[in-house]
Amino acid sequence: MKKIILIVLAISSLNVFSQRTCATTEKMNELKANNPSFAIHHQETMDYLQNSTTAQTNKSPNVVVTIPVVFHVLYKTSIQNISDAQINSQLTILNNDFRKLNSDFSTVVPAAFQGLGADVEILFCKATRTPAGVASTGIERKSVPSSFVFENDYFATAGLTAWDPTKYLNIWIGRFTNNQLLGFAYLPSAAGLAYDGLCIGDQFFGNTGTATAPFNKGRTATHEIGHYFGLLHPWGDDGSTCGTAANSDGVSDTPATNDPYSGCPTFPNNTNACTSTTNGSMFMNYMDYVNDACMAFFTNGQKTIMRNTLNGPRASLLTSNGCASLGLDEVGAIQAIAVYPNPVSQYFIITSPHTTVDFVEVYNVNGQLVKSQKLEEINNKIYIEDLESGVYYLRIYNGESFLKSDKIIKK
Repeated sequence: MKKIILIVLAISSLNVFSQRTCATTEKMNELKANNPSFAIHHQETMDYLQNSTTAQTNKSPNVVVTIPVVFHVLYKTSIQNISDAQINSQLTILNNDFRKLNSDFSTVVPAAFQGLGADVEILFCKATRTPAGVASTGIERKSVPSSFVFENDYFATAGLTAWDPTKYLNIWIGRFTNNQLLGFAYLPSAAGLAYDGLCIGDQFFGNTGTATAPFNKGRTATHEIGHYFGLLHPWGDDGSTCGTAANSDGVSDTPATNDPYSGCPTFPNNTNACTSTTNGSMFMNYMDYVNDACMAFFTNGQKTIMRNTLNGPRASLLTSNGCASLGLDEVGAIQAIAVYPNPVSQYFIITSPHTTVDFVEVYNVNGQLVKSQKLEEINNKIYIEDLESGVYYLRIYNGESFLKSDKIIKK
C-alpha cells in the first residue's frame, strides 16, 4: 500500500506543471472590474494597437531597439535564490526568440508557417544603472518568509518595488503559492503602474538551475513578454466561442482557435481550430500553451502590434538610459513624444520619455481652444469625456517653446 501511495504521489508531482497556466487575463480582468474607467481605456488601447491604420505602425521600420531589464529575485529558500547563470540563460533566450535567432525555428515551425515568422527587432539588456544613476548589475535579491504570497505582493514593500516602469522592464522571479501558475504580465494599457512587468515562477525561468520540464526552455518569459508588448492568446482575451469579438487576438495571420493547445501536438491539427484548414492551428506560436520545446515563433502580424506598443504605450522604454546613455538628439527626443490611444472616449495619454513637456492645448476643428492642461508626468492623462465627438488638434509645449502638434479623435 505504501508503495502504491508513493507511486501516486510521484505521478501527481509530474502532473503539477503538465498544463501551462498564464494569469494575464485574470489579472487584467481584476483591474477592469475594479476600475470601469480603466476598462474603457484598456479596450481603446487594444483597439489602437490592433488597428491596421494606426499611424505609429511604421514609424521606426527596421530599427532594432534595446529594452533595459531589471531582475528582482524573491526567494523563500536558498534553492529559489537562482543563480546569475540562470538569469543570463533567460536573457539569451529572450534575445534569440525576439530576433528569430532561436535554433529550433526551422524544426519546430512547419514549412507552411515559416514565411510568417518575424524578427521582432527587440533586444533585452540587463540594466547597468538604477533610476538614480547608480551603477548596477541589473539584479537585486531579497529573502522573503514562507508565508509570502508572491503573485500578490511581488511589487509591494514586502517584496521588491519596481524600478521606474516607464524606463525599465521589471521582471520578478519567485515561487508562486498557486502551484499551477507559471507567470503573468500586464498588457500595455497598464503601462507605468507599480506592478507593471513580468511575474514568473523560478521553475519556469531560463533553461538551467531550478527550471523544470516541460517548461524549462525559457518560453514562459517569451510568452508573457509578448503580453507585455500587447499580444493576446490566439483564442482571444476572454472568450473561447468562435466568431465572437472576445475570441479574436486582433492578428490577421494567426488562425483563430477556441481553446489553447497543450503538450506537443502533431502538425497539422484542427482540434481547436475555428475553421478547419489544411495547415490547421498555429499551436507552435509563442502565445499558445504548448510545451516550451514545441513553440518557436512570433508572426509578422504580432510584430506589428508589438511595434505599435513601442511607439505608443511603451514609447518611454525607447529612450531609457538604463543600459547606457543613448545621446538622443533634440529632433529624436521630440519625435519620441507619443499620443495614444486614438480614437478615444474618456482620456488619452501623452508620453514624453526624453523631452520635458509641461503644457498641452486642445483645439477643435474651428481653431477654438477647448482645453488646456499642465503636464507633470512621463505618462499624462488628458480627460476629454466632456467634449463633443469629432477631431481635435493638439499643441504640446515645453515652457514657451512649441514642440509638437498632433491630432486626436473623440468618439
